[in-house]
Amino acid sequence: MADLTVTVSDGVAVLTLNRPQRRNAYTSEMGDLLNGAYRDCDADDGVRAIVLTGAGEAFCAGADFGQGDPFASAGDAFTASPTDPAAFELRTPVIAAVNGHAIGIGLTIALHADIRIMATDAKYAVAQVRRGVVGDCMSHWTLPHLAGAAVAADLLLTGRTFDGTEAAALGIASRTLPAAEVFGAAMAVARDIATNVAPMSAAVSKRLLWDTMIEGLSARQVAARETAAHRRLLGGADAREGVAAFLERRPPRWTASVSREWEA
Repeated sequence: MADLTVTVSDGVAVLTLNRPQRRNAYTSEMGDLLNGAYRDCDADDGVRAIVLTGAGEAFCAGADFGQGDPFASAGDAFTASPTDPAAFELRTPVIAAVNGHAIGIGLTIALHADIRIMATDAKYAVAQVRRGVVGDCMSHWTLPHLAGAAVAADLLLTGRTFDGTEAAALGIASRTLPAAEVFGAAMAVARDIATNVAPMSAAVSKRLLWDTMIEGLSARQVAARETAAHRRLLGGADAREGVAAFLERRPPRWTASVSREWEA
């Protein structure tokens, strides 16, 4: 049984962390499969949104200690940034359907997503400091950018556990729902994007959003990039189609190809 499964339907790819017998505890194989799936989905114009979730009742319980201690050996055998590319480096929107507990790397992977829908009654923690190591997967960058330095210090330096209600209050969760409703809500968002959002517009907007944080752009620098993006998109087939579909009250038929027409 593969540690990650991939299904694609109606423009949405569902990537499922698939070790339910171990509460989807993270393995190097799982990381390799996730990296490959992210690349494949981002290169496929048929995939307009990605949902990342976990099989069974957990999202990901963290690193798998059942196959030996991954922190026991000194040196460079362990990488603290196991996702390459990270979800925020893709052009395709990524929704994390955090359907249950997400601990350690289980949570830090979810922090890479553009949108996080999280289970209200699940437990979350960046617990690595309680295991003698530190938060991984770029968590010292994602947490302060998403939730602020005070929240990042609280969670990274204590490794404490919190629930979905607090995750929403801290700005980590886009929204929280009962666990049984998380995946359906994430799929509804993904299908809405796949149907109603121009793929090139989503890709350009996503890159601008994350690059603003990565590069520390000023407001005027962002304005300049927004203007350049508008000049690139205005007058194109999808810009014309978006207005026509709105006026004719019908679903849009997008034709731009991100894989062929993307300008880095």
